[in-house]
Amino acid sequence: MTYRQQKALRIAGWVFLSLFLLALVGVGFAYIKRESLLKTALERGIRKAKRDYQLDVRIGSAKFTGLTSLAFTDISVVPEKHDSLARIRRVELGVRFWPLLAGKIGLSGMTLENGLIQVVKRDSISNIDFLLHRKRDSTATTPTASEKAQRTNMADVAENLIDNILSKIPDDLNVSNLEFRVMDDNDTLSLLTQTALIDNGDVTSTIKLNGNQATWHLTGTADPGDREYDLALYAEGQNGRPKPIEIPYIENKYNLKIQADTLRAELRDVDRTRGEFRLEGAGSVRNLRINHPAIARTDVFVPRAAIDANLFVGENYVGVDSSSTLYLGQVSAHPFVKYTLKPVKMYELELHTGAMNAQALFNSFPQGLFESLEGMQVAGKLKYDLAFQLDTALPDSVKFESGLTADGFRILKMGQTDFSAINRPFNYTPFEKGKPVRTIRVGPENPDFVPLNQITPDLRNALLTSEDYTFFTHKGFNEKAFRVSIATNFKEKSFKRGASTISMQLVKNAFLSRNKTLSRKVEEILIVWLIENEHIVSKERMYEVYLNIIEWGRNVYGIGEAARYYFAKSPSNLNLGESIFLAFVVPRPKAALNWFIPGGTLQARGVRGYFKLIGRIMAKRGLTAPDSGAYGFYDVRLREGLRREVAPVDSLSLPDSLMTDPVDIDLDEGEAGIGNFFRRLFKGKKTDEKPTDTEQPTVQPERPDRAPGEQPAPADTVKTRKQLRQERREQKRREKAAQETLETSNP
Repeated sequence: MTYRQQKALRIAGWVFLSLFLLALVGVGFAYIKRESLLKTALERGIRKAKRDYQLDVRIGSAKFTGLTSLAFTDISVVPEKHDSLARIRRVELGVRFWPLLAGKIGLSGMTLENGLIQVVKRDSISNIDFLLHRKRDSTATTPTASEKAQRTNMADVAENLIDNILSKIPDDLNVSNLEFRVMDDNDTLSLLTQTALIDNGDVTSTIKLNGNQATWHLTGTADPGDREYDLALYAEGQNGRPKPIEIPYIENKYNLKIQADTLRAELRDVDRTRGEFRLEGAGSVRNLRINHPAIARTDVFVPRAAIDANLFVGENYVGVDSSSTLYLGQVSAHPFVKYTLKPVKMYELELHTGAMNAQALFNSFPQGLFESLEGMQVAGKLKYDLAFQLDTALPDSVKFESGLTADGFRILKMGQTDFSAINRPFNYTPFEKGKPVRTIRVGPENPDFVPLNQITPDLRNALLTSEDYTFFTHKGFNEKAFRVSIATNFKEKSFKRGASTISMQLVKNAFLSRNKTLSRKVEEILIVWLIENEHIVSKERMYEVYLNIIEWGRNVYGIGEAARYYFAKSPSNLNLGESIFLAFVVPRPKAALNWFIPGGTLQARGVRGYFKLIGRIMAKRGLTAPDSGAYGFYDVRLREGLRREVAPVDSLSLPDSLMTDPVDIDLDEGEAGIGNFFRRLFKGKKTDEKPTDTEQPTVQPERPDRAPGEQPAPADTVKTRKQLRQERREQKRREKAAQETLETSNP
């Protein structure tokens, strides 16, 4: 070693020693002044809470009890002019030393005694509004584009959030008498943690629900240092019998009953790699029981469900990786979910299974979810694949593919419902407001029953054109119609259009309960697949039954009754105009007479456009002769005995445009049914609510150019020539748009 090297080492040593001594002096000074530094820091925090959140924070005493441990007594947090948010009698915190040197706070220990955290809501005001409705600082400067992009990096946000949560879980925990309370008007939820311990990685706790209503236990293992947790929550039973976990507060408030024997959650890994924040974990539930009017008619029981989840968060997206696995009973599936926030919002969803034992799949259906399938015995294998993608900037390009692939699948024994029963004469009972209307015999014994070959081709073709033109070629579902429906509903921000095929409508009417629930819709899809793919019922018979049971007017069911009721004819003698009219009223049968004027002819506004539209499509497909007029519109005359029931024109609110959409109008998809599921799910059900019914509401659409709630103009209102020209142009535009929709759905 040269002299210069030795000299450099001596200098470096003296510098390091000097810095070390300075650090010791700084630490010593901080140790001596730590009480005053703590007081200054607390005062600063209290002022900030008052300024930014209007919180009155008070601390009875605060002091150091060791080099890195603090003790506080009599802490209270009260939002301005609201109920108290938190009160804690005593808390002692131990801080990890090495993270503290890096400027991070991690807890090594916590002891807490006699605390209360409560959320109080009175009318529409709560004591956590300061978090939910924070006011923006008007003096804050507008961030630059790069600053804004950095702040909205979702991977950074997720990492910081999880890091802050996990770092606050101590290695050693001792909590006694900490209550979490929610008070909402006249209802209260109380969870009192009598004890909660983390000791050498073991977690134990005792939690009281609403006093002595139930006792819960949270047990498992925790390793805060490695961020690994495996926890289970269960209720204490009596006399050796298990008791389910349930929260009456949720049932009372949302009419949603949820029970479970054991809930388990596991966190396995938290990592940041290649710009993505990833979280790996698992969750499971045993003996889950759910009941809500929008889900199913009875309790839905799931013996076991679980998920191995791999979550990822990127700069502008969040999702569930396809390496995740869902388990339900004896079967499993691999989901992929991704939500991209910018530059445009995009939703992606995939679900794939391997080849599953078909009986294992049917055995895994939750009890009470698909009542008609319970007890069904099958053989072979099934494989399911779903792919969905929606670019909100281009909704018409939506991707939707769904398919159940069979390999040697066959039905050995029907379940509770024999779907082949409609091949023979059977009784059909329509319902109105939850009550049966009457029983209709679907078969030759009924004089109003009409075989398919005795129904005029004009009626058969007109109804297929408006409802489901590809009925005789598809296998129960029209994916193109599904895609159009998704795009339309997304653009309208409401459920304006359904995608039910005639197969689906038939199954809904013939086999399923009249309860509009999520389970009934899924059950409908499964039954359609079984009937179509197993050829249980021929297409001709399905269409024949459909035409003989659907509603055509008030207490008018089947084409035989409809032809006689409106026109005093048999279905074989209906002309083109009468056929198109009957197709027109299928989605809105109770409004049928509203379209007539005294004298028995149809009012032109709106209805004539429909006739032209359906007629042109039928002519284009060679189903009728081209017509320069209105395809039989002027030939429709209501039977004389019924004309007196037609209200005068000036008392009707008659639209001047086509209905929302003449194709695939399924009102069961709208406000009355599954389209309203998520709103109904969290609204609950009023005690005086009447049972739902299958009656399709009378639809009286508003004029597109009329403000919401505006009343239609009187019949004798005089319009200028300019207004009339504008109305004619708008009418033609709507007819053209409707025709394009029809042709898109029915290629």
